[in-house]
Amino acid sequence: MSILDYDWSLIWDNRDALLSGLWTAFSVAIVGLAISLVFGLLLAVLRSAPKPVNWLASAYINIFRGVPALVSVIWVYFGLALLLGVRFTVFQAGVIALSLLYSAFFAEIFRSALQAVPAGHTEAGWALGMRSSQIFFSVTLPQAIKIALPNIGSMFIGMVKDTSTFTVIGLLEVVRVTQNLVATTFQPFVLYTAAAIIYVLAAFAIDLVFRLIEGAYVRPPLGIVGRTLRARQRRTVDALAGRIKAVTPATGTLYTPK
Repeated sequence: MSILDYDWSLIWDNRDALLSGLWTAFSVAIVGLAISLVFGLLLAVLRSAPKPVNWLASAYINIFRGVPALVSVIWVYFGLALLLGVRFTVFQAGVIALSLLYSAFFAEIFRSALQAVPAGHTEAGWALGMRSSQIFFSVTLPQAIKIALPNIGSMFIGMVKDTSTFTVIGLLEVVRVTQNLVATTFQPFVLYTAAAIIYVLAAFAIDLVFRLIEGAYVRPPLGIVGRTLRARQRRTVDALAGRIKAVTPATGTLYTPK
């Protein structure tokens, strides 16, 4: 049996179900990303706090960086229900599990990015009479985010892929949808190949988005964002020059009001 003998039309026939699973994976990952970034930044700041606060932050980071996503989501979905009587939906459990895990990774990313900002920038802020909070949010943090952006993009790709382990609690993302289709079509090779292609294309799309963000974040903006902004600025300048020319007497010299 050759590879062409498989029913590849199943991919197109079930495209809606597969794309719905991808949207579910993206939804969980995006919400988890937002929460993880906030808590990761908080943990990075606490790493520089006095003892024992920095010890607690370090312990959290080291523990959750070593916990597999599968174990994390099982503990959130089943463990918290048994221990605390709290019952989460599969979506909520997926978001919480991702947030617990990736806030630890983002903490280390932010810590290294914050340390990479030259100390002279903070000293300059103090010299200008800025408060420590103003220096952090206006000077240090924006530079740290620019440094951390490539790693944040890579982590987000990992978050989307880690949603595949949440099939254990019944989250209808790409792999779970694929499993359901395989159970009725008996074409695992075709459908799992489709799932792999979807994840690869999603990774390329995420990488493109973060590259555009990086290009827009630097000054002057680079890439397609920079070219778009520069073209818009040129149109604005040309329009302004046209209005000035329209109200200026045709004397051959620049008109200056008395």
